[in-house]
Amino acid sequence: MGAWARELGFSQIGIAGIDLSSAEAGLAAWLEHGFHGEMAYMAAHGMRRARPGELVPGTVSVITARMDYLPRDTPAGWQDIEFSRLQRPGEGIVSLYARGRDYHKVLRARLQKLAERIAAEIGPFGHRVFTDSAPVLEAELAARSGQGWRGKHTLVLHREGGSMFFLGEIYVDVALPPSAPVEAHCGSCRACIDVCPTQAIVAPGRLDARRCISYLTIEHAGPIPEALRPRMGNRIYGCDDCQLICPWNKFARPSTLGDFDARAGFAGLSLAALFAWSEEEFLRRTEGGPIRRIGHERWLRNIAVALGNALRAGDGSAAAALATRREHPSALVRAHVDWALAQGPAQTS
Repeated sequence: MGAWARELGFSQIGIAGIDLSSAEAGLAAWLEHGFHGEMAYMAAHGMRRARPGELVPGTVSVITARMDYLPRDTPAGWQDIEFSRLQRPGEGIVSLYARGRDYHKVLRARLQKLAERIAAEIGPFGHRVFTDSAPVLEAELAARSGQGWRGKHTLVLHREGGSMFFLGEIYVDVALPPSAPVEAHCGSCRACIDVCPTQAIVAPGRLDARRCISYLTIEHAGPIPEALRPRMGNRIYGCDDCQLICPWNKFARPSTLGDFDARAGFAGLSLAALFAWSEEEFLRRTEGGPIRRIGHERWLRNIAVALGNALRAGDGSAAAALATRREHPSALVRAHVDWALAQGPAQTS
């Protein structure tokens, strides 16, 4: 099965059992604190997330898979290169994972092919494929099946692959021998906790999504809390800081697939140019990619915040870009544009 997985572009596969009862208390506490924010589906499914047999009746084992996503042309020193973007406030930063094709589509199709290969070998069996698409405790299943350990930022870390990978699962009705978990190797390191721009990692292994820039720019639909806007800097879709700082990501590997190569416009383009995209251009440029899911309105909301931060940092051209959207039909966009314009020296005097 490992050879088939590698042929399909996966870095590793593992097998987990379905008894996740020891994770239920932590999940319940996370939900009770409201750390899931507006992601109501997480609370709606409750403990089913930790009970694979309830989510998909008949499931007795879970095949887990990870797939590296750094673009194939990722250079040495890529972490420093990405951090340097934060020093150019007029440049828009999109998370590395979102610069190529939508990972949901890539992983789902390849997991299905893996299931078909298995069926050809052992005969038909019941299964269901998941890729960040249902109430599945992905990181927990990955850790239990030897894909790595849970880092203090809650992501899965692998000694030979860092954390720059996607996770996927196949719930199956076939009893398979589980693979062994691995030991944690974070030690006393707290780099991810310290670097977080919004202090969203409130304790080792505990993330308050309501403060996380990835959540705010992608999952959150309404106004971004004003207190957090300055901390977003020029990050307009996601945030990679906790992964960029992680020492283990010096071992992160580029993908073997071209699907995750960066598309034109999602690395190195100015905020002003991105803000000028019409809805038609936004839809065209994001077709087949993950960014499209937030829609043009949230795209403009996010960039307006970044332009406001650029204006505060002394980028005079930001005001002209913002002025073009001051009369935008969306009240959400207008409100963020007004806030952004108020960050300039002329408006604060």
